[in-house]
Amino acid sequence: MSASLLIKPELSAAGGQVHRITPQSAGWRYVGFEVFDLLIGQRLERELPDREQCLVLLSGRASVRVNGQAFGAIGTRRNPFDGKPFAVYAPARSQVSVEAQTDCELAVCSAPAEGRLPPRLIQPDDIGEEVRGEGTNTRYVRNLLPEGTAAERLMVVEVLTPGGHWSSYPPHKHDCAQGAETQLEETYYHRLSRPGGFAFQRVYTDDRTLDETMSVQDRDVVLVPRGYHPVSAAHGFDLYYLNVMAGPVRRWLVSTAPGYEFLTRRS
Repeated sequence: MSASLLIKPELSAAGGQVHRITPQSAGWRYVGFEVFDLLIGQRLERELPDREQCLVLLSGRASVRVNGQAFGAIGTRRNPFDGKPFAVYAPARSQVSVEAQTDCELAVCSAPAEGRLPPRLIQPDDIGEEVRGEGTNTRYVRNLLPEGTAAERLMVVEVLTPGGHWSSYPPHKHDCAQGAETQLEETYYHRLSRPGGFAFQRVYTDDRTLDETMSVQDRDVVLVPRGYHPVSAAHGFDLYYLNVMAGPVRRWLVSTAPGYEFLTRRS
């Protein structure tokens, strides 16, 4: 595991790559996550022999092809807060081509796979929405690639948390295959609704061998290899995050932190 769970963006990186997190760089086995800033007319071409991918258009418009299958020009959002996204699922061994029709921000989520499924377009109408929590624990969830949809290991979700609210709360974990819990690695890609803001995220275990509290700024990534991982958004700054999860079993089963069970009835 890297020295810090907080990964800062590289805004001047070659090819517009803002983040590149691999299992090797993160020190784990499953989740890969990348972000690209593509300028109008710029192309991204890639093929991963042993990993499935979910390409999420965070903003802007782009033409996407997978193995020669054209999905057309997709994307309607000005930013991640502007409604539900378009995304494309690409199985392992796919030849993927993305051409920016406008300046756009593209997230690429990946996990180990054999390539058993066909590529497909995920449209906004395909994405379920739900409200979780109440009061200052209310947040809004968009299920892009939940466990009930076709994929081999990947699960992908967007969460919008109003300023002053808590999220991923009450604290929960999914780091072992015991009881009603599954083992899932996870990344959080954070965006803030306006400049200058911040959020807090804590990642910690019961025995505190891992206990890191981070001040999160726009476009930061937080790694969650294990433990509880609540988030708090500063008042006045709505928070968006894109979660990528993967592990040995494609199910999201969690355990609540001791002492917080009384909150689970309304979270």
